[in-house]
Amino acid sequence: LKCPNLILLVCVTGCSFGGRFYSLEDTWHPDLGEPFGVMHCVQCYCEPQKSRRGKVFGKVNCKNIKQDCPELDCDDPVLLPGHCCKTCPKVPPINLKQTDSVVDSFEYFHEKGREKEDDLHKSYNDRSYLSSEEVGPGESRTDFVAVLTGVTDSWLPSSSGVARARFSLTRTSLAFSITYQRMDRPSKIIFLDSDGTTAFEYRVPKGQSDMICGVWKNLAKPLMRQLHSEQMRISMSTSTSRREEVEGKIIKHRALFAETFSSTLTSEEDSGMGGIAMLTLSDTENNLHFILILQGLIKHKDKGEGQLVYRQHILREIRANITSHDPDFAEVLTDLNSRELFWLSRGQLEIAVVTEGQDPRQISGFITGRKSCDTIQSVMSSGDALTPGKTGGVGSAIFNLHDNGTLDYQVQVAGLTSDFLGLTIELKPRRRNKRSVLYDLTPEYNKATGKVQGSWSRLEARHIHMLLQNELFINVATAHSQEGELRGQIKALLYNGLEAPRYDLPTPLAGNFVSPPVRTGASGHAWVSVDKQCHLHYEIVVAGLSKADDLTVNAHLHGLAEIGEIDDSSTTHKRLLTGFYGSQAQGVLKDISAELLQHLDQGTAFIQVSTKMNPRGEIRGRVHVPNNCELGTRVDVEEAEFDDLFVKDPEELKKDPHTCFFENQHHAHGSRWTPNYDKCFSCSCQKRTVICDPVICPVLTCSRTIQPEAKCCPVCDERKDPKDMKAPERVDEHPEGCYFEGDQKMHAPGTTWHPFVPPFGYIKCAVCTCKGSSGEVHCEKVTCPVLTCSHPVRRNPSDCCKECPEEERTPAGLEHSDMMQADGPRHCKFGKNYYQNSDNWHPWVPLVGEMKCINCWCDVSVVAAKKYDPSANIVTLLKSH
Repeated sequence: LKCPNLILLVCVTGCSFGGRFYSLEDTWHPDLGEPFGVMHCVQCYCEPQKSRRGKVFGKVNCKNIKQDCPELDCDDPVLLPGHCCKTCPKVPPINLKQTDSVVDSFEYFHEKGREKEDDLHKSYNDRSYLSSEEVGPGESRTDFVAVLTGVTDSWLPSSSGVARARFSLTRTSLAFSITYQRMDRPSKIIFLDSDGTTAFEYRVPKGQSDMICGVWKNLAKPLMRQLHSEQMRISMSTSTSRREEVEGKIIKHRALFAETFSSTLTSEEDSGMGGIAMLTLSDTENNLHFILILQGLIKHKDKGEGQLVYRQHILREIRANITSHDPDFAEVLTDLNSRELFWLSRGQLEIAVVTEGQDPRQISGFITGRKSCDTIQSVMSSGDALTPGKTGGVGSAIFNLHDNGTLDYQVQVAGLTSDFLGLTIELKPRRRNKRSVLYDLTPEYNKATGKVQGSWSRLEARHIHMLLQNELFINVATAHSQEGELRGQIKALLYNGLEAPRYDLPTPLAGNFVSPPVRTGASGHAWVSVDKQCHLHYEIVVAGLSKADDLTVNAHLHGLAEIGEIDDSSTTHKRLLTGFYGSQAQGVLKDISAELLQHLDQGTAFIQVSTKMNPRGEIRGRVHVPNNCELGTRVDVEEAEFDDLFVKDPEELKKDPHTCFFENQHHAHGSRWTPNYDKCFSCSCQKRTVICDPVICPVLTCSRTIQPEAKCCPVCDERKDPKDMKAPERVDEHPEGCYFEGDQKMHAPGTTWHPFVPPFGYIKCAVCTCKGSSGEVHCEKVTCPVLTCSHPVRRNPSDCCKECPEEERTPAGLEHSDMMQADGPRHCKFGKNYYQNSDNWHPWVPLVGEMKCINCWCDVSVVAAKKYDPSANIVTLLKSH
């Protein structure tokens, strides 16, 4: 396509579906969001089409692929996550392409950690210990890495810089952590697909750090396949006068699983050479395993050797058979002495690769603890203590590891049942009551605040290794339990891209903060922030829950009327925080009321996590987020996903390729509005496509209603009716109702509705109910009635269930209607029922029930001497006054 407007960065054609854009010939499974998720048995295809003028455009075709599943000959087929068809279980083959020494070192990285628990006794509580390879439900994770060096297409390389990028793919989000050397701070990162086309562009925010953190969200399935098959590349460039660019291939590498130390290797020359080293210590011996990935160093028939260097003195040399065809190299440095281990812990050891020949070249870099945007943190709970308990207390900690081996820490404890005695960082004990204390934080404990802040400056190399392998714990001892009332595993929390900063202590969540207090073994903490658009960013981590509770965790943000009391005066003072996967939740909350934002600003709001055992609150924590959002969420600013900018000016909206033009107005992608032509419709913009759906009014339980002029749906009359005074409604138990993310509306307790799922509209094959007792939304599929006719039909394309045709469901007594005389009894048909002349009734509407505010009656006022036709009779509906 030609691009006449230079402001547009990319000119593409394809298909828009579900708020996402797909290229021509892309295939994908539609994602309906909560509670339905990805429809793995439905496959959509962006089919190229040509208009009469020859212009190419995309058309979406979706089909059910369940019937295409192959027949299996195994006894116990399994359904893998993310698949539609079952498969026979099989063991993946082992690929042995390297030499024996290389294979041994590669396999060590792969097998490391599998036997961590074999030599440990199980006589104490072991629930808190998770090995590095364990992940939560739905958290399948794949790690990738890339080495970026200067592009050498011309005779002069574009940059002498070298960068290392580490990626983690969970579900459809790709988090990346990038460090760079010998170049200015990049301004732009581009992901390239197999054709070299830009698949995603990330604008790097300004800063002084040499670390770049970001997330690529909502990867399309074709791009995920390219990522797994190592067909994607990454490019990074600066915006300085001397423009620099580095590029590299994204690959999967099993060494990432066990990596605890790393190094980026650069050259003093401006030659586009570089590499990375991934290193780890043996579990029991002082052996340092490492794998080198080199780029641009080895040319033609050159060979190289590896060196371990301290202050320009070569400590060890390794002859390596590194060639241009096989530039990767794996090896083991055995029996490191105490000095080498000390230098390793302080970041003073250097690894170098030197080529042999007439033109020797060298790249080198210092070895430090593995760098990442992930947060090292811990939640301490009584349920994870060595002797499990239910005290309702909480501990929370965050850590920061520096290149010189210093570990900064911030810790807070609250809700303890007795006096604080000690706070220690420990190893996992080998037997009950035999704790192994590494570092004592007790002297720095502030009794008034319950907080500890300081640095541990003498970490050994083994301690750094164990810290980054999630093998250390933090323990709180009290007079109630000198062995430890609270305990938590120290582990990395994957970077998520939210604006909630993790460098400050999070909000602690404890059972003793619930009103009334709950003696629970669970605890948690939460990071919360409010951005310039008055959107709330949150991340919650809980610990100490039972396996049954892990499946039923939900969280709400509340406002407080008084200390410890829920503000029930308005439905806007409670919002559901969605996105729980196992014991973690993260997300962005929009459309927040001014009252709730004021509670956040004043510190009178709290986050409450509920479970099946404690639906009214398992743990809770006070949230204080200062903000300037007196008028609530700023809806005049629409978020535009294109180029990661927020479009404010109407003129800018016109330039945005995702903008919708409707009723002589431009609307930003993702925005919703009420059209001028009918107030009983709701429209949304989904990447140039306007979708309008009729508003489905909720059923009102009050006896008196009024119809506001500017509203589509009737509301309850605020004037009290004597009937209402005599029989108070049970919905007072939870007057705030339920908030549903699909339509972003509050629903009264006890009401039912079809869920609204953008961009599909109302899903008539599902029904959601607001539970008045807990304020939870429960959605389930509609059960269609069993039909006795042989040829059922679907009356409307949007209907969920089929019905029997008219000729097959005539009621008994009317089968011989041709024999009925003109002066005989006449009937009216309404829904599936037949009524006599002058009968009156309240209509019954599916999913809603009997509508007592509506009266119907059968009016047979026309006498005709002909065959009985139910549709000829008149049913009159009038509102009840």
